[in-house]
Amino acid sequence: MSTSPVIRRKSRPVKVGHVEVGGNAPIVVQSMTNTDTADVAATVEQVFALARAGSEVVRITVNTAEAAAAVPYIREALDARGCNVPLVGDFHFNGHRLLSQHPECARVLDKYRINPGNVGKGSKRDEQFSTMIEMACRYEKPVRIGVNWGSLDQELAVRMMDENARSPEPKDAAEVTREALVVSALQSAAQAERWGLPGDRILLSAKVSGVQDLIRVYRNLASRCDYPLHLGLTEAGMKSKGIVASTAAMAVLLQEGIGDTIRVSLTPDPGGDRTLEVQVAQEILQTMGLRSFAPMVIACPGCGRTTSTFFQELAARIQSYLRAQMPVWRSAYPGVEEMHVAVMGCVVNGPGESKHADVGISLPGSGENPVAPVFVDGQKTVTLKGDRIAEEFQAIVEDYVRNRFGAPSPTTDSRQTV
Repeated sequence: MSTSPVIRRKSRPVKVGHVEVGGNAPIVVQSMTNTDTADVAATVEQVFALARAGSEVVRITVNTAEAAAAVPYIREALDARGCNVPLVGDFHFNGHRLLSQHPECARVLDKYRINPGNVGKGSKRDEQFSTMIEMACRYEKPVRIGVNWGSLDQELAVRMMDENARSPEPKDAAEVTREALVVSALQSAAQAERWGLPGDRILLSAKVSGVQDLIRVYRNLASRCDYPLHLGLTEAGMKSKGIVASTAAMAVLLQEGIGDTIRVSLTPDPGGDRTLEVQVAQEILQTMGLRSFAPMVIACPGCGRTTSTFFQELAARIQSYLRAQMPVWRSAYPGVEEMHVAVMGCVVNGPGESKHADVGISLPGSGENPVAPVFVDGQKTVTLKGDRIAEEFQAIVEDYVRNRFGAPSPTTDSRQTV
């Protein structure tokens, strides 16, 4: 993979469990469960699935006494399965009580997420916020101060709107709201430091649901602090809308060197696979050349020369196979995540594109001879024919991985049927 031209904004390094965020560390992929945290078994399964998919930090909701009591058991069960992914507790409204009354929950979590817009109102705000910061100091935990325009500190917002209204050149309400998000995050971080939380244990986020708003807010925030920043559209949406909006917003910021962790907040289908948000986050970073997570499949879109669906089926099959292998391959074959595989549908661009990939196949298209040349490291090695082209090409990919990236351990069977 080519070296990225992006020069990242310099931020303070922060440790979240065993994962380093900010500084010179790679951009971290984060996700969040949607289970009832009090349901230990369901939460463990989802955290495990997210981690296996490549989520490097997982956030869980801690909203009730039952959820807080469950957290130590969740951690224990994950550790028993060899899953050491850091857990972040997401606290709102009653976080001060839950952290105080459930010290084991406070101890085993790797990070707390606190929203300054709903830690309390009036005179209770400082008291309740300070209690949460005190617990973070006691257990030496980092804190993400996460502002959200859906739950912005109303006292601060009203005050800034009033000040703006009295200005001789008032700004529009949207601009004031964006500024209020930044001010809320920075003032809360400064307050946390005054209460004893070291600056190298603070991360910030300021989430909105509009692409242009997110870009403006984070450019502003990045210019005014050196805390690590967590990127993500809040309520990004479903399916293609959520994916496109998240990509459009975060790609601009990432290209400008802004962002130390990212999350793609997709609304899943009912009962849908939560790991899609991890895959999309990885693909944003990988297609931008910022990180590599899994071998990339290059496939043509198809045209009138490719009326058969065979090349589409093969591309999907190979891509699913490569992703499914990564939990094993990640440790057994270092560097395999940078491999490129081309599955092309006809002879127009197929041979050339296949030569550029590590392994490539150029299928014949429509009305042409049913032969498919295969290229390995730019050289044609074999021409596949007949009904077993898919199986034979997958075997070639498997052999290439073993030969280039090293032999597996004697007890490891890296093959998986797709």
